[in-house]
Amino acid sequence: MTPLRVRILAYDGVEALDFAGPFEVFTTAARVHQRLRPGAPAPFEVASVAHTRAGEPVQARAGLRLLADHTLADAAAAADVLIVPGGAVDAPMASPDTLHWIAQCAAGAQLVASVCTGVFLLAQAGVVTREAVTTHWEDLTDLRAQFPQLDVREGVRWVDTGRIVSSAGISAGIDMSLHLVERLAGRELAERTARQMDYAWTRNETPSA
Repeated sequence: MTPLRVRILAYDGVEALDFAGPFEVFTTAARVHQRLRPGAPAPFEVASVAHTRAGEPVQARAGLRLLADHTLADAAAAADVLIVPGGAVDAPMASPDTLHWIAQCAAGAQLVASVCTGVFLLAQAGVVTREAVTTHWEDLTDLRAQFPQLDVREGVRWVDTGRIVSSAGISAGIDMSLHLVERLAGRELAERTARQMDYAWTRNETPSA
């Protein structure tokens, strides 16, 4: 089985845990899978992508610096699973290159997911238009105002419409990522991944739209 390419967007102002939470879930899932099935290929190959020059760091919202694996121009930035974290999204929302990459990458992906305000980038790039989505509780009103055609849900950790999955704020991205691991590689791996992370996985009562 060929590992699914999980690509996580990074940009100046990204919320550190929006980025690191999914990164930790998918890399841990790959490690746990190989521990359970020695010699078997990992289910996920995880990398970060940023709108920077090669070797140039991204500065997260709280000042943490990240060095992405790929630039937007790299062929290896193509994704089977695209994850767009939230944060201070004004700059990437105004970046034609970033929006074009999100739209192009999403078009070829099996699954597209957002964390927190990352859904604003999916909407600005035209990846979500009328789907049910969610975001951080503090940003629900702005999301409805800026993209009134979206079916914005509140009171859920994530919304799964099939190919598009969006989560509420920050730590909800970890819950959503475990849900994606369950969808892509099975409940056992998702539960063992949560256990390995010593994380109390919060499931939705109604995770799908």
